[in-house]
Amino acid sequence: MHSKKYQSVTIYLGLALLALSSSLVNASTIKGFVSTNDQRPISGAIITLFDASGLDSTSVYSDALGHFSLNTDIIGQASIRVRTPYFADKTQALKLAAQSETSLALQVVKLEDPETLSNNQTASAFASKLKFGNKHDAKAFRSQCHFCHQIGNEITRKVRTEDEWEEVIDRMQSYGSVITNGNEDAFKESLQRTFNGQPIKAIQTWDVSPELYTAVFKEWSIGDAGSYIHDVEVGEDGKLYGVDMGNDKFYSVDPKTGQKEVFDFPESELPLGGLFSGGIAPLGTFNAKHGPHSLQTGPKGKLWTTNSLATEIMSFDPQSKTFQFYPIGQDSIYPHTLRFDEQGILWFTLALSNQLGRFDPSTAEFTLIDTPSHGAMRWLTDAMLPSLLNIASWFPKKDLQLTLSHHKLSGEGYEIFNLPYGIDVSPVDGSIWYGKLYSSYIGHLNPKTLEVEEIKTPLNGPRRLRIDKQGVLWIPSFEDSALMRYDPKSKEFKVFELPTLAPGEYETPYALGIHPKTQEVWITSNMSDRIFRFIPSEERFISYPSPTKVTFLRDIVFMEDGGVCSSNSNLPAYSIEGGLQKMLCIYPNGNPDGSNMSTTHHETGNNKTTLGAL
Repeated sequence: MHSKKYQSVTIYLGLALLALSSSLVNASTIKGFVSTNDQRPISGAIITLFDASGLDSTSVYSDALGHFSLNTDIIGQASIRVRTPYFADKTQALKLAAQSETSLALQVVKLEDPETLSNNQTASAFASKLKFGNKHDAKAFRSQCHFCHQIGNEITRKVRTEDEWEEVIDRMQSYGSVITNGNEDAFKESLQRTFNGQPIKAIQTWDVSPELYTAVFKEWSIGDAGSYIHDVEVGEDGKLYGVDMGNDKFYSVDPKTGQKEVFDFPESELPLGGLFSGGIAPLGTFNAKHGPHSLQTGPKGKLWTTNSLATEIMSFDPQSKTFQFYPIGQDSIYPHTLRFDEQGILWFTLALSNQLGRFDPSTAEFTLIDTPSHGAMRWLTDAMLPSLLNIASWFPKKDLQLTLSHHKLSGEGYEIFNLPYGIDVSPVDGSIWYGKLYSSYIGHLNPKTLEVEEIKTPLNGPRRLRIDKQGVLWIPSFEDSALMRYDPKSKEFKVFELPTLAPGEYETPYALGIHPKTQEVWITSNMSDRIFRFIPSEERFISYPSPTKVTFLRDIVFMEDGGVCSSNSNLPAYSIEGGLQKMLCIYPNGNPDGSNMSTTHHETGNNKTTLGAL
């Protein structure tokens, strides 16, 4: 007789096979050829199939000879779009039948109008035109003006006067940007001068690697124009879950069926904005009391979050749909990223109180660990910030904490903070590693003694680091557009600059993930509507262009079926093409059922293709 465990596994596999066989019964295929209007094939074009609602899509890329094949279980109305740099999008309606095959010859027309060509560039092309008089202003701009959204997309490059830019900058400070008076003056002058509505001249060279030809890119629109979908995670049920930091909600998507669910947080007596109720809209959370930020699956299949605004840890049981809240207290502020170790202990960073946290779900006990302050001004921040936020809460929506803060008076801006940010657990020895975003240190915590050691990074802005199975740290440099590698054994760093579309451009990599099987590093780019895949053994990057303009990704997670998944959470959501944030998965080797596997690889190695120029 089988045990209950094996019975449940058998039932689960049976249901999965039933769902797969059902989709295969209805599957149809769209095959085609993408070319210019004079029949020249285009490699690396993005072919996107939208369902009737236009909210969900599947995309593939044309191969070296311009061919593509796309499998779908959509029946009825749909639409297909071809997108490639320097050419106008081509969209046409389709009506699909089950088990059918559709052949298409899709021609695109080269853009000639300078304004249209300019508007076809990614945000990175526009942001690279911004110039500042000194390195301090340039560094502060990258750090403080990109952390929730792109700079240079259609919304953020809107033509404004200096007074109008000053209003924007004031609002950004209300949302969490920490800048000096000098920064303010430099920012508004450069923004007004550069974003003047005139076409820019840029030659962007897109990397088309052979690996692109097999990839499938799926997207599911989530929430509304006011949503802020931060991290996503894979549940034990195979669904993709995401937290809406701006509205205190959970979302789920079943990648096999596209079915979506929404789970509202229970009613709360907390004030709007939680601990940050004195702010107008702290970090863009416009309608939240808890502010769920990071997300991880823990013991017994529960999903665990850091609720940043309420300074609490929360669990959500997808089976019973129940929530449980664990206030941290102890003058701690802004729990950020969380990870479980092999013993089921939860470790997390506390970004604004310069601490690490340990939480035992079995006892509901917290242990907080202070980390080094690195200077008198940062020590002052650690000591005073809880009191400042408490005083500011007496005057809701007045941003009194900005008036009382010493970041302008000292002239140090955001450097008055350490900001412990990303965190991970080494699979080699169980040690805890973390990154300090604003002070540019990585730290090591001994989980037994709770002793801390910190190491200065060669580049600025170490954000959400991860550790591979050899114990090596991989760290995105948010401010310096690079990937850092740190080996704890040799104590050596190695830096890999991220590939840009043109000289002078830069990326703002927020997070990365280590594939559990291949150990390849997947990295968010966030300025050029791409995601990067780095192969350590070859020291080679592969780029996957996003089908959606204005793509700003968060944490990266991996599905059992091969999906590499994240959330497109550019803030505000309405600036994203289509007006909504998205959950998304890239399947680098084709659909989980084996479809969309290209058999027409005619070239090897990297191909650089320039399809046009201004």
